[in-house]
Amino acid sequence: MDRRLEVAIAAAKTGGEVALRHYRGGFEVERKADSSPVTIADREAEKAMTALLRRAFPDHGVLGEELGASGSDKVRWIIDPIDGTKSFVRGIPFFASLVALEEEGEITTGAIYAPVGRELLYAQKGAGAFDADGRLRVSEIAELGEAMIVHGGLVHLQDRGHWEAFGELARRSGRLRGYGDYFGYTFVARGQAEAMVDVDVKPWDLAALKVIIEEAGGGFTDFSGQPTIYGGSAIASNGLVHESVLSILRGAAAADAGGGSGAV
Repeated sequence: MDRRLEVAIAAAKTGGEVALRHYRGGFEVERKADSSPVTIADREAEKAMTALLRRAFPDHGVLGEELGASGSDKVRWIIDPIDGTKSFVRGIPFFASLVALEEEGEITTGAIYAPVGRELLYAQKGAGAFDADGRLRVSEIAELGEAMIVHGGLVHLQDRGHWEAFGELARRSGRLRGYGDYFGYTFVARGQAEAMVDVDVKPWDLAALKVIIEEAGGGFTDFSGQPTIYGGSAIASNGLVHESVLSILRGAAAADAGGGSGAV
């Protein structure tokens, strides 16, 4: 296994185990400036992950949700110590530590570790994506009318002008389910759903997921169609329904901007 991938997996597991200790032992919840929750577990997990990464690759930069950016931005690790903090603080076991390597603007390595279920997903560009059961592969469903679409928070879709778009997507797809954070993307990577749509997302939410989805054979863009983790939105798909999902989100979003309204 490539050294970069070995370290990514080790960092994700390190963060996850720190989070798990607090999850089982109790903690206090604080609020960030944007009112999102943060705990001592988030900070300690990120510190432990960063320390491990810096020992292994002292010349690499780091971008983390809690500690910000430091070092090189040409080759850097992108960390989300606890993806799913809102689930974490409510005692819901679907949270994970995410780590990815960005090299010259491209995500080349990623790992996800969900400590409650000891679930590990990882990928490296050109080498495939895997979990404990073997290689991950997206589904082969090509018709949107037969597709399961997964989504994050509905309020964020509405607040950011995608309400009509999302309603149209719901009407034209086979089934719609809400599984937030990293968890929703794993359904796509494992071939259990055809697309995940999400907004109000940051680079550390998406970096590890992007390479895992792509190496499982899928597609990943923002709502404008750019293959980026910096657009604030995400469509992760099996590739076969990607253009259908993207075209709906583009077209109906334009109607929203013109003052349309609707409900899902």
